[in-house]
Amino acid sequence: MEDIIDELIKKRGFASKVFKNREVLHPDYIPDTLPHRENEIKKLAEHLLVSAQGIRPSNVLIYGLTGTGKTVVAKYVVGKLKEKASMLSTRLDYAYVNTRKLDTTYRVIASIAQSIGLRIPHTGLAVSEVYRRYINALESWGGLHIVVLDEVDYYVKREGDDLIYKLVRANEELTRAKIVLVGITNDINFVENLDPRVRSSMGEVEMVFPPYNAEQLYTILRQRAELAFNPGVIDDGVISYCAALAAREHGDARRALDLLRVSGEIADREGADRVTIEHVKKATLEIEEGRIYQSVVTLPLHQKIVLKKIVELVEAKGSATTGEIYAAYAESMKSLKYEPLSPRRISEILMQLDMMGLITSETISRGRYGVTKVVRVKKDVLQVVKEALKDVEA
Repeated sequence: MEDIIDELIKKRGFASKVFKNREVLHPDYIPDTLPHRENEIKKLAEHLLVSAQGIRPSNVLIYGLTGTGKTVVAKYVVGKLKEKASMLSTRLDYAYVNTRKLDTTYRVIASIAQSIGLRIPHTGLAVSEVYRRYINALESWGGLHIVVLDEVDYYVKREGDDLIYKLVRANEELTRAKIVLVGITNDINFVENLDPRVRSSMGEVEMVFPPYNAEQLYTILRQRAELAFNPGVIDDGVISYCAALAAREHGDARRALDLLRVSGEIADREGADRVTIEHVKKATLEIEEGRIYQSVVTLPLHQKIVLKKIVELVEAKGSATTGEIYAAYAESMKSLKYEPLSPRRISEILMQLDMMGLITSETISRGRYGVTKVVRVKKDVLQVVKEALKDVEA
């Protein structure tokens, strides 16, 4: 039997008919110019500019919806400042940490420490020890360290704000080095949940990034498409269609770039010479399925078990009541030797799953027997949810 990979290489080869450089469509790519974010770049750069001379500016908090350019602008500005500082012989470096992806305090502080060359083991040290090594290394280095904490609201909800408090207060114990924090968040109310001592220091300067409109998204996509695709592969109509779809999703440039990239990948897989609107429609479904899968896979244990019980009950009898769901969930937790959550907490979980678009629930009257909530799984997500839960023991 011929190897599947050999077969694919024979059929399609290594060269892409569609892409010239698909990397420019990934969210991590930093372009040379950032259309429609000139004002935000200028404002952030004006504020942080003194860091290139070794002077510590105030901490910054950047707000904005997903895909509004917060991350790419922050990376762009601190990257340019590092270049300028090098020309001025100033010691300046930065750490960029996506605190949603690095999901523990240990991993976050280890990543910050590693950005100035410290070697930190994956596990085995106390968080306080990693922090101490970082502060000592900073003091020995004697420079200015800009720490960019992306999606910081997720981190604080999960781990609390103790590490952020330590970082904002660290300058009091440093004499030769300084730390500047740049926080990035989707949550406009983020600082309200912080300890008052952290709040005053974290949000010394605040910036808000507005969503992109369809016209602005078109400009961004056009710029990237010229770099990403072979000549003549994609036309303005397809780019406009991607921009219009993403503009409906709160002006999310990240979604727009994902649509363009996945559309190209589908065209490539099909052996097409051009990317069409049909490819974009297929990409929309593929991305949505991926989003649902990821949202289910990353749910905490109790939410996963509740959702698995709902799926089993719905497949057996078409729908499930909250009482049936709780009974099935509690039984599973006991068999796993875990303490079940309260019925009220399970009601909150059902509301969360509903808001995520995984289930639907409606309250129906049963006459003299009172009212009850009936839960179903959305038909268009059922198979993806089952696949995401297949390894969950319950």
